[in-house]
Amino acid sequence: MQHYHYIFAGSGLSALMTVCEMIRSEDFQGKSILLLDIDSKKNNDRTWCFWDDTNLFDEITSKKWNEALFKNATYKRVLNLNPYQYTMVRGLNFYNMVFELISKQDNIHFSNQKVVYFEELGNHCVLKTETHNYTCNKIFNSIFNPKPIKNQSKYPLLQQHFIGWFIKSKEAVFNPNCATFMDFSVEQKGNTRFMYVLPTSETEALLEYTLFSKDLLSKNEYEKEIKNYIEKLGVTEFEIVEKEQGNIPMTCYKFWKNNTKNIVNIGSAGGWTKASTGFTFKNVTKKSKELVAFLETKNSNSHNETDFRKLHKKTKYWLYDLLFIDVLFQNNALGSLVFSSLFKKGNPTLIFRFLDEETTFLEDLQVIWKCPKIPFIKALFGRIFTF
Repeated sequence: MQHYHYIFAGSGLSALMTVCEMIRSEDFQGKSILLLDIDSKKNNDRTWCFWDDTNLFDEITSKKWNEALFKNATYKRVLNLNPYQYTMVRGLNFYNMVFELISKQDNIHFSNQKVVYFEELGNHCVLKTETHNYTCNKIFNSIFNPKPIKNQSKYPLLQQHFIGWFIKSKEAVFNPNCATFMDFSVEQKGNTRFMYVLPTSETEALLEYTLFSKDLLSKNEYEKEIKNYIEKLGVTEFEIVEKEQGNIPMTCYKFWKNNTKNIVNIGSAGGWTKASTGFTFKNVTKKSKELVAFLETKNSNSHNETDFRKLHKKTKYWLYDLLFIDVLFQNNALGSLVFSSLFKKGNPTLIFRFLDEETTFLEDLQVIWKCPKIPFIKALFGRIFTF
């Protein structure tokens, strides 16, 4: 069996971002690395958006917005995002950038294979695909397995699920300088439902019908709501250029408990998605840096062997997210009220820093105080003995 120092089971955002960090480091130049994925990563299968005050991903950025619209059935506010810009990165552009970088590394290889099994055996790991068997020192797993979450009830699971259409319309109805961050004016139907609009010109935009809820809808229900929304914008004729869909787990389940000495779960499989929002790109950027820094520290000390069970540190934001998920799990219709309470009078920059987990405790209180009190107090008391 062929042996590698590191094998990535799954080569999505978290794996590719981690590999980028390993390439930037000098510690992994002599280490053999294999990435495995059933998907060849040659299609635009998703779009990532995040608020950013750097130019780190400018070379692959498709669009930036300085303003974002927040709206519900009775209120709307255009948010000034300064010093941030809302930034859109298309999946294919990211994949192409990373694989071009990988192609220049003699020690890193990608193989288009489906992983079917892996486990830790003593001080090494074994991994099987449909056609090959491998051994390695460490495995980075990003293949999401919902069974451990669904087989427990302590940490509820919501899903951020959506279908999106990239359209080109006959009428010039979009403002290309302002993204629609959340539009809760759509009928809620007992859930947390909103429309998300990313205009790239006056006639072109990505529109996503999105829910934070327990259960998925039929494909027809998402698309019916997108059609209704487009009609309300005043569009009479349009072309669907591209479609995308997704389902992001929103939970505070302790994914890190499933890590072993030599196997670490990353991405959605490792809880790298921000539980309260489903935002992934910015969170993965941070988590991949932390993971590689952890490996660098262990590599520099021969007496301090890497043990992935020691990687995770629980923070105050885990508790905040847990209470938010508890509130929406118990009453899914509260989503519009919670987000409206935050954005109606709140400082957008402070809210975004809070969601990026970059605030002080006093700043946390400024954000939290704007939320409806009773549901969160009930959630807190319900959690006192069950953290």
